[in-house]
Amino acid sequence: MKKFKVGIIGATGMVGQRFSLILKDHPWFEVVCVAASSRSAGKTLKEAVGNRWAMTEPMPEAIADMIVLDAEKDIDKIAGMVDFVFCAVNMKKDEIKALEEKYAKAEIPVISNNSAHRHTPDVPMVIPEINPDHIEIIPSQRKRLGTKRGFIAVKSNCSLQSYVPALAPLMKDFKVTKALTCTYQAISGAGKTFETMPQILDNVIPYIGGEEEKSEIEPLKIWGKIEGDAIVPATEPNITAQCLRVPVSDGHTAAVFASFEKKPTKEQMLKAWAEFKGVPQELELPSAPKQFLHYFEEDDRPQAKLDRNIEGGMAVCIGRLREDTQYDYKFVCLSHNTLRGAAGGAVLLAELLAAKGYLD
Repeated sequence: MKKFKVGIIGATGMVGQRFSLILKDHPWFEVVCVAASSRSAGKTLKEAVGNRWAMTEPMPEAIADMIVLDAEKDIDKIAGMVDFVFCAVNMKKDEIKALEEKYAKAEIPVISNNSAHRHTPDVPMVIPEINPDHIEIIPSQRKRLGTKRGFIAVKSNCSLQSYVPALAPLMKDFKVTKALTCTYQAISGAGKTFETMPQILDNVIPYIGGEEEKSEIEPLKIWGKIEGDAIVPATEPNITAQCLRVPVSDGHTAAVFASFEKKPTKEQMLKAWAEFKGVPQELELPSAPKQFLHYFEEDDRPQAKLDRNIEGGMAVCIGRLREDTQYDYKFVCLSHNTLRGAAGGAVLLAELLAAKGYLD
């Protein structure tokens, strides 16, 4: 695999910081430029971030002294430097949508962590183990945009990366008809640390703006099908969600309740989880976990503090599978929200796109 030159757009924010760490020693991708708002442009990344570095590892030396480019004004300059970009900007949704299309029309493929294009019909929203075939919509998107190389691909919302992977292996043989999920989401999902979000200490906040709608609607696009020049969302399962912010640094936990058209046995569910592999595992992509789904027999697992970093934070953990009085089964899931759920999931998507020739 050739070495691709990569830009991080939105490099000063928490997800941008996570991108810089993940890409530090990546075998396929080399960061050659960073960009952010006009407030940061012209400074070194180290100066622009200042005391807002939120990672436990230090900023990679290779990018600390890079001059931050203007994410909006320097697109042409960035186009001459990169093969593609990761986008994790903090702007209004309409502004992000327009910005990402500008990059794509400048013939820069965009792998986005943002939500702005998740419902654009010809933009693939991909969890690589579950719907890798959705990248096949890219030629239709390029036709609409009038581009040869440029396109936009997005990853889904961070919270549903915990429970959708657990439901996916059960869809084909047993068909999930309805699901209820309550997510308990880490503060890093809001771009916060305990220092910058003191109100979360000794507290649970029962509202995260827009999160419940995303959790109920986005899985249907993931399970949808390409028809013509659009991805048509599935109509089932019916999902209802409630999302809470909890005093955890990293790791989104989900309590899941599910019913099936053909109710599986507990053993069938455990077997489906243990044997589930996707295209990333088959292709042995650099960021792919060897075992995507990990099931814990212990009653008190998975726990965010103990289990969020399994397989580099790219695995999904499941536990407490048991029958329910109102749904067929209930269980608990966990994923690392800034790794599998954000930057890591986007890097894995970029690896899939590279392996399939979309970044050439």
